Amino acid sequence: MLTIYHLDKGKVCQTVVTGGIEALPHNTVWVDLLHPAREEELIIEKLLFIAMPTREKMQEIEDSSRLYTEKDAVVMTLPVINKSTTDEPETAAITFIMTGTRLVTIRYADPAPFGMFIQRINRQPALAVSGEQVLIGLLEQVADRLADILETEAADLEKLSRNIFRSDGDSGESQNFREALKRIGTIGDIATKAKNTLLNLNRLLLFFAANAGVKRETKRRMETLQRDIHSIDEHALFLSEKTGFMLDATLGMINIEQNNIIKIFSVAAVTFLPPTLIASVYGMNFESMPELKWDLGYPFAIALMLASAVLPFLYFRRKNWL
Repeated sequence: MLTIYHLDKGKVCQTVVTGGIEALPHNTVWVDLLHPAREEELIIEKLLFIAMPTREKMQEIEDSSRLYTEKDAVVMTLPVINKSTTDEPETAAITFIMTGTRLVTIRYADPAPFGMFIQRINRQPALAVSGEQVLIGLLEQVADRLADILETEAADLEKLSRNIFRSDGDSGESQNFREALKRIGTIGDIATKAKNTLLNLNRLLLFFAANAGVKRETKRRMETLQRDIHSIDEHALFLSEKTGFMLDATLGMINIEQNNIIKIFSVAAVTFLPPTLIASVYGMNFESMPELKWDLGYPFAIALMLASAVLPFLYFRRKNWL
């Protein structure tokens, strides 16, 4: 889908191109290609005299493939977290191309920051007076969204921590450690993806400042954004470390539960060993066994087996082994 954003009488107008187009509207500030067809890419290449990076090139991790200049255009690719509220968060590569006063974005996913930013510029058209302002606004929205994601995941991890470490007597139910491990893994994955996005976002800002004639106001916003990136990165590092601790703690709790189960089986085996021995003795087919002809022999054997089972059980309880 090809969407063009342009200014008209102080308002941001949004035009979705469904067919061919001979020229961009006057005061176009942003051209957004979402899941673009090859025909749509050719249209923008012809109108703006730029070469679009392929989807395969957008996935490459070398700086030379993510950050480069081509003629008068500055091409920058940033991995952005997508589907963070699902069980399968992913990282989507978004390419930003600054050509003159216009911004071109190429994306094969629809991360939340884009929808949020579009709503903002509809309310505040001053945020989209140029492609440079749109670029910085989108990057600020990405950072804000990352902060919100990390805050949500930190709150979930704190709740998970309370549930894992609470005593069974207080909870009244056994813990589902399998689900806890899955959630911890998801939070750790999001923290890792967030750090990757922050690292590449900082590199993008440095590259853009060095290769584009950035205005003074934009430089101030970029400096503020870099400070925000640093603080968010510290929070992501804290979340990653706590996730590692929670993983070790959960595995430790699983080991404790497994040890308790093995202990119960071991005690049960020891408890029933004396009765088994007594039953085995009286199950022998020997003629010279006084109890065989004794009228109280059977009740005596039963009582002896019960006593040999109950006495070890009481001893284990007294030692707090059960």
